[in-house]
Amino acid sequence: MQKVYVITGASSGIGLAIARLALEKGHIVYNFSRKPANIEGLRDIACDVTSPEMVSAAFETVFHEQGRIDCVINNAGMGISGPAELEPQADVDRIIDVNFKGAIDVARKSVKYLRDSHGTLVNIGSAGGEFALPFQAYYSATKLGLQAFSIALKNEVRPFGMKVTCALPGDTKTSFTKNRIKTEIADSDYADRVSRSVGKMEKDEQHGLPPEKVARAIFRLSQIKNPPATRTIGTSYKFLRFIKRLVPERFLTYVLYRMYGK
Repeated sequence: MQKVYVITGASSGIGLAIARLALEKGHIVYNFSRKPANIEGLRDIACDVTSPEMVSAAFETVFHEQGRIDCVINNAGMGISGPAELEPQADVDRIIDVNFKGAIDVARKSVKYLRDSHGTLVNIGSAGGEFALPFQAYYSATKLGLQAFSIALKNEVRPFGMKVTCALPGDTKTSFTKNRIKTEIADSDYADRVSRSVGKMEKDEQHGLPPEKVARAIFRLSQIKNPPATRTIGTSYKFLRFIKRLVPERFLTYVLYRMYGK
C-alpha cells in the first residue's frame, strides 16, 4: 500500500537516505527542510522546524495535496560540542530550539493527521541520549528529552490507533560530524580534554554505520504494526544498552569518563 511520508531534515544524511528508500518502495515522500534535497520524486517544502508557523503551513500543504499523512519521521537535528560551562548561550538556545522544541512541535502537530490515518510517528533520538556524553551535554539532554516525550506521547495517543516510536541510532557516518558547532576554548582548562574527547567521538562517527543501513532500520520501524517505544540501532549500542541494565550507574558513569571525559 502506498503511503504518504513526511521526513524532516531529509536534505542530507540519515533523513535523505530514508527518503530515497521510501521512494524506492513506491511511497509519496515530502521533505521538510531549510534546504531542498533536489532529488527526483522527493517533494521539498521549505521549513525551519524552529518556526511553528512554517511547520503548520507545511503539514497543511501536504494534507491539501494528498488528503492524508501516514508517517512522520522527525529527523531534523544538530550538534554542538564543548564544556557545558562555556557553551555560548546562542548555541545552547539553538540546539534546544532545533532538537527539542522544534522536534516536539513537529510531533504534536503531526498528531491530528496521524490520528485520522492510524499512522506512525518516528522520532529520531540518539544512543547519545541513553549514554550522556561529556562535552556533548546539551546534545545528550535534548535527545533524552525527546525520548521521554515519545514514550509519554505513545500512551496518550494509543487509544486512537496512532503509533509512536523513538529510534536511537549510534555512530553514523554522515555530514553531521563536520557540521557540529565547536566552542572555541583554546585557553580553557578544558582544552586538552575536549580535543581528545571530540576527536574520539568524530573518529567513532566516521567509522560508524553507513546512513543507508540506519535508514533501513528506521524505515522498517515505520512499517511495523505495533512498534516498540524505543529501538536502538547498531549492534554495539544494543549490547551496551543491555549492559546498562545490569551494571551500577556509578560504574557506567566512570566508564564514560574514561572513554570520553578524561
